[in-house]
Amino acid sequence: MKNSNTKITLILILLCQMAIGQSVKGRPNIIYIMADDHTSQAIGVYGGRLARLNPTPNIDALAKEGIIFENAFVTNSICTPSRASIITGQYSQTNGVLDLDGEIDPTKEYLPMEMKKLGYTTAMIGKWHLKNEPSAFDFYKVLDGQGKYFNPSFLEKGKGIWPKNQVKSEGHSSDVITDITLDYLKKRDKSKPFFIMHHYKAPHDMFEFAPRYKDYLANTEIPEPASLYYQPNFGSEATYGKNGKMRELVGSSVSEKHLKRNYVNMLLKDTVSGQIATHLAYQEYLKRYLRCVKGVDDNLGRLFDCLKKEGLWDNTVIVYTADQGMMLGEHDMIDKRWMYDESMRMPFIVHYPKMIKAGSTTDLLINNTDFAPTLIELAKGKKPSYMQGMSFINTLQGKSEKNWRTATYYRYWMHNIHHWVPAHFGVRTNQYKLIFFYAKHYLPEAEWDQFYWAREMKSIGWNTPVAWEFYDLKNDPEELNNQYKNPKFKEIIASLKEEILKQRAALNETDTNYPEIQKVIDKHWND
Repeated sequence: MKNSNTKITLILILLCQMAIGQSVKGRPNIIYIMADDHTSQAIGVYGGRLARLNPTPNIDALAKEGIIFENAFVTNSICTPSRASIITGQYSQTNGVLDLDGEIDPTKEYLPMEMKKLGYTTAMIGKWHLKNEPSAFDFYKVLDGQGKYFNPSFLEKGKGIWPKNQVKSEGHSSDVITDITLDYLKKRDKSKPFFIMHHYKAPHDMFEFAPRYKDYLANTEIPEPASLYYQPNFGSEATYGKNGKMRELVGSSVSEKHLKRNYVNMLLKDTVSGQIATHLAYQEYLKRYLRCVKGVDDNLGRLFDCLKKEGLWDNTVIVYTADQGMMLGEHDMIDKRWMYDESMRMPFIVHYPKMIKAGSTTDLLINNTDFAPTLIELAKGKKPSYMQGMSFINTLQGKSEKNWRTATYYRYWMHNIHHWVPAHFGVRTNQYKLIFFYAKHYLPEAEWDQFYWAREMKSIGWNTPVAWEFYDLKNDPEELNNQYKNPKFKEIIASLKEEILKQRAALNETDTNYPEIQKVIDKHWND
């Protein structure tokens, strides 16, 4: 009887092992690559003004063998909230991360959790920036907080208790992060497919590039956007104040415009002013930024070579994206945060020759809550009901999506913090954009002093006007003309306001918990 029971047990174990083997067989490996602030204007295949500089040959080659998403957008253009939406498949109020002060609950590290259920080994390498331990991953080696460009410290699984599990490194962060991933690939568990999140710090400010790039673009004139100097019909009272009285207070700038944060003062050593100063500051800004981009692209060449040598190229889904876009001097702006396209648009490229037709492009309107559901379905899983995003796997397969969104919702919460960008929300369709600047922080003023940013921001004031902006993207893709008061668009604006209300209700993005903001909305909704 005992031998019979033993045999039954062994048979059951064998059957389980066979089932697990069958469940992971045929699932592709997945590498999700994300840079920090790498905007689509600085990627060759997106065809912007910088494309002629050929800034990203390796990314371009990847894109030409895969699919380019022309309309991928972030739902909250700032590092921590964007990363939280990517890892959870949820919008900010649902995942609990509204701004840089937020942190992801370890129980909400949904994407690696779902991948592990599907039989994947999971790894998080590089910039995490979600404060709490990435404990859902089988392996992690992540930058300590924002991380340093040179000789960065990492927090590594198995090296102690978080956050004391610190290990040191030498070299530029882009090189070191790539080295870690290459080492992981060579030592991986080959019995299972892998899911790797490979995140660079670059090209986040302040754009510290590896010394080998100091001569790159040194003698090149970087193309400038016309709106760096001239944009008479852009913006609203929210962006420049009544009668233009707040131009020097709203939105950090390339030029000397902003009192506290501008690249003329921050990047130039010469005592110059006016347009020549703006020109020189822009050139310095873009060269530092593009040198960081060059470091990312060169390291991706190393990573792609490794995948090919290891025989992984054809059976690995490779995603390239960034956590948001970046203002590269458009509208005389720097950084992200804004709902303008350069800040809101994310590059998004997918390479998987077994599924995706080479040379594909799509204008499907996706956002960063859709990434997790799509990756899960690429891994032959099913989108969990708790994720608010949608899978666009049909598009990757060359098929049409059914019942897809016609507008994507956006909200930036950090009113006048760091770069003096007013709080706002809105929707973007393929043709139009409507933005409401409600200009109020979500916390009561009595609670501000507990935060490090409060003292700095109070030095130039908090109050900015409430205003609406509307852009006809088909006829004004650079968003130079605010048409909100143009009667020609009255019905379109009204329909977009209805869309905002519908999405706010459906996505748990109302201001029920923030009654002071709701008062502002109610007062100015029909302005």
